[in-house]
Amino acid sequence: MQTYHIWTIGCQMNTADSERLGSALEQLGLTAVTRPADADVVVLNSCVVRQSAEDKVTGTLNLTQPLRKKRPDAVLALTGCMVGPRTEELQRRFPHVDLFLRPQEFEPLLELVGERLGLDWEGCVGSLAPQRPDVATYVPIIHGCDLMCTFCIIPYRRGRQASRSVDDVAHEVELLATRGVREVTVLGQTVDAYGHDRDEGDDLADLFTRLNDVDGLDRIRFLTSHPSYMSSRIIRSVAELPKVCEHINLPVQAGDDEVLQRMRRPYTIAEYRDIISEIRDTIPDVTVSTDIIVGFPGETEEQYQHTLQLVDDLRFDKVHGAAYSTRPGTIAARTMEDDVAPEEKQLRLKGLETLQEGILTGINSRYLHDTVQVLAENRKRGSWTGRTRGNKLVYFDPTATADSVAEPDLTGQLVDVRITRTGPWSLAGVLA
Repeated sequence: MQTYHIWTIGCQMNTADSERLGSALEQLGLTAVTRPADADVVVLNSCVVRQSAEDKVTGTLNLTQPLRKKRPDAVLALTGCMVGPRTEELQRRFPHVDLFLRPQEFEPLLELVGERLGLDWEGCVGSLAPQRPDVATYVPIIHGCDLMCTFCIIPYRRGRQASRSVDDVAHEVELLATRGVREVTVLGQTVDAYGHDRDEGDDLADLFTRLNDVDGLDRIRFLTSHPSYMSSRIIRSVAELPKVCEHINLPVQAGDDEVLQRMRRPYTIAEYRDIISEIRDTIPDVTVSTDIIVGFPGETEEQYQHTLQLVDDLRFDKVHGAAYSTRPGTIAARTMEDDVAPEEKQLRLKGLETLQEGILTGINSRYLHDTVQVLAENRKRGSWTGRTRGNKLVYFDPTATADSVAEPDLTGQLVDVRITRTGPWSLAGVLA
């Protein structure tokens, strides 16, 4: 047993989970390979937030059946949010899978690998921080969720809210900084609820303060926030701490109070508007993004128009839009009729996307000819890519100021880029 392959779909938390599992497998001596057919251990990290994601997972699982026939000794595991506390139905549907692991439940796989290698895995595996991280990487700080939004399956899969200690997170970030990481995004399903489940009294602002002192670290981001936990103290910390980026993702989900009540989102649109006003009044040059679901059960055309009005009024820097998808086991699936036609959902989603595209075209056009600071992350199709502190994606010419033939390696460097072209989804420029 020498190689592993991890296939990942879904949110940033899934990406972080896969990186941490990969770190553990590498500490046991395994090497990552790009093709599952070449791997001794194959892991599929699943997402079921929407039906389209679940369909991709199911299709990929079915594609692994020939691998089982060709490689009977290979280990095949399914993890992520498709796996709940009971796995009988999954075992019936996918009998060729060896292990079904709930999110962050790495131990059964590590124990099996350790047995086959003749190792005590607990004695071999230390920190789960990625061994070779990207210059911008994810750090989970709070797992699970105590809120039970009627549309969401996550609490049933990831369990109750559990925060790591400030010291534990800080030590991991310090280690990542020594491995070349320049930007961390601290993650949680409700990241601004960090610390509320612990007795120490520390919150997200305290964690930011600690991480702000980590040598070698340039930037700190955070995902995903909830309006109920977005405190004035957190907002001030974003404004005052130099390494915390001026970008906040604050999902509203709908622009109508009745729809929010059916979603079990414990705030009103007026309260949400007040939070956005406080954020923008407190943090100069802040960018704000949000998540919105259209076509939720019972959503009328008038209520949908309220959502469009909210987006038009608040002019977000990004809107993650989605058409409602029934998730078996959720409160909505058990108690509400999915009564908005699929065609109507798609029309509403298209209307939201068209509105937001126009808003972003206007917002981003203001950057034309400005110089912005970008963390260079990697090269794609001949251009470097990176993001501003406000999370704007920037493509820039790597040779604009290079006098020598050899192109400099900019990975992990903070560079100034003069913007020469703008669009709704990204900016482009040259090194200033």
